[in-house]
Amino acid sequence: MVYLFQILNGLGLGVIYFLLAVGLSVIFGLLRFVNFAHGAFYMVGAYLTYEATRDGASFWLALPLAALGVAALAGLVEALLLRRVYKLDHAYHILVTVGVALVIQELTIIIWGPIGASVAPPSSLSGVLILGQFIYPQYRLFVIGFTAILALLLWWLLEGTRLGALVRAGSESAETMALLGFDTPRINTAVFALGAGLAGLAGALAAPIRGVEPFMAVEAVGVAFAVVVIGGMGSYLGALAASLLVGVIQGVMATLWPQGASLMIYLTMAALIAVRPRGLFGRA
Repeated sequence: MVYLFQILNGLGLGVIYFLLAVGLSVIFGLLRFVNFAHGAFYMVGAYLTYEATRDGASFWLALPLAALGVAALAGLVEALLLRRVYKLDHAYHILVTVGVALVIQELTIIIWGPIGASVAPPSSLSGVLILGQFIYPQYRLFVIGFTAILALLLWWLLEGTRLGALVRAGSESAETMALLGFDTPRINTAVFALGAGLAGLAGALAAPIRGVEPFMAVEAVGVAFAVVVIGGMGSYLGALAASLLVGVIQGVMATLWPQGASLMIYLTMAALIAVRPRGLFGRA
């Protein structure tokens, strides 16, 4: 029962990691842009949820507002700053996005303070599911189910819509798209905002589980990059498979070796790079 509980916990972590990683993967696939500010957008989503629920708003209203608010912020940052460095070396991408992340972190401390806070789950999901001797929080089950549905919708968006076709075409050759007359700056902004919005949604969903604190972005961006590397850069299926794998490993190791639960994520990444450098589903 203990391991079943931890596997379900791992799946709950994994689906949150998926929302984080798939946005990062889509951004890299289209823009070839290394975004170290992705964890900061996750943190902003969590804090927007905290602020909204603290002011009396329903969690169900705070959830989409957090995602949309983060998407709007990311779109603004991309349009005003980040698009100016796309064609530069990846070292500049890292420097600029780390700077953006630090600015967001310091603003978060100024606005909400350096001490973390808890976020209550919605009252309708505050109970537990009891099946014999097995007891599991309803909110965590909701996160797993909700994100599974969202994963299907994202797959349809990327595979069955015009936007998805443009994203896939742009990941192959952005120059060809520009020559064909597509407004690539607007597409880039939309994709960047979508990826960051998914990170904000992940933060909103994670807030009732882990609470909020101004340094949560560092952990999030580390895990997101590990998941993307394990799954394969630019791969939707890879992001999903790697997220669930990482979540389950972390969940089970929390019982077997609590001090090494996070370490195992990066050991798994290192081992996979050694035998399959492009990741599980990455292109050669």
